[in-house]
Amino acid sequence: MPKISIKGANMPESPIRKLVPFAEKAKKLGKKVYHLNIGQPDIKTPEVAVQAIHDFKHKVVEYSHSAGFESYRSGLAKYYQNLDIDISHKDIIVTTGGSEALLFTLNACLDTEDELIIPEPFYANYNGFSVSSGVVVKPIKTSIKDGFALPSIDDFEKLITKKTKAILICNPGNPTGYMYSKEELNRLRDLVIKYDLFLFADEVYREFAYDGKEHYSILNINGLEKNSVVVDSTSKRYSMCGIRVGCVVSKNQQIISTILKFAQARLSPPTFGQIAAEAALNTPKKYFTEVKQEYLSRRNLLVKGLNNIDGVFCPRPSGAFYVIAELPVDCANKFAQWLLEDFDLNGETVMVAPASGFYSSENSGLNQVRIAYVLNQKSLQKAINIFKMALANYPGRLKN
Repeated sequence: MPKISIKGANMPESPIRKLVPFAEKAKKLGKKVYHLNIGQPDIKTPEVAVQAIHDFKHKVVEYSHSAGFESYRSGLAKYYQNLDIDISHKDIIVTTGGSEALLFTLNACLDTEDELIIPEPFYANYNGFSVSSGVVVKPIKTSIKDGFALPSIDDFEKLITKKTKAILICNPGNPTGYMYSKEELNRLRDLVIKYDLFLFADEVYREFAYDGKEHYSILNINGLEKNSVVVDSTSKRYSMCGIRVGCVVSKNQQIISTILKFAQARLSPPTFGQIAAEAALNTPKKYFTEVKQEYLSRRNLLVKGLNNIDGVFCPRPSGAFYVIAELPVDCANKFAQWLLEDFDLNGETVMVAPASGFYSSENSGLNQVRIAYVLNQKSLQKAINIFKMALANYPGRLKN
């Protein structure tokens, strides 16, 4: 029997989705499952985006340009210009979600076995993208004690070798919700310039910044024009994950022209997705004001609720809609599976994502979970109550 590839064997499972079979079984048994494991918001997609798809009148659904419709890229350029980012449509390539944007970026900028430094915990699929592109991830640990702040530059420098090619950050972060300050980004700028590295930033959650803090893009930083690449997406901004439209943004035209070759190889990004995304650029500001306030209320409810549970520690994030919580359990993977297989409160239970899958270092995050506060506050409160009761009854709970 022919063997699968080493690359295929090394491809990691998604920590977000690997427990799905247990959730499906729980539902078949009649249990209600509150999904806090995945960043699928229950926020309504802007009406202008949905209406644009309904209004489609063409008789043929054609390919777009491999870089995406120019009208959409021009609209995106205006979006960034409103954020004081000097970008034209020529600096943007539309992709099939932020995932493809990052895959294109890795393949365009790094060779096989080149090294990529990423603060961990990080979005789990970064591991998968790195495996599929042949890149070696060099994780640099952050600490839950300080809310997962940027590690010291000395710690970064200890990891830099002749094979180091880039640093990747997510800002605000998935899974931590941490948002980097301008000062932290400036320290990274100095580092990548010193060692002639790329700086990649996944900025798909930029609209969700709390407590009076403002998101600062690496595209706002002077001196990084040739080093920086931003990965972006419509999925979270407009709560329309299923349209699968993202983009790559860079002022380095060599990067853009190289990524275009990869884009040509997959022909074009989705037509209907771009139609919805272009229309979504006209979303009223009121939409974002209301959505941001809703997420803020959910965050406050969740963080307070978790920290009121004996033995649980959860730092308060400044952005996105995720938290990492540390639990008094022997193993978060076992606990997450036990929640679905063996526990319910009045026929209801909760699904969370074990945080170990968001680390690249072995034996890390073993007693942590990532929780997405993407459900309405009533459901979120029920989930907190279930979580509290579950921890009180879990056989592998650690003593204080």
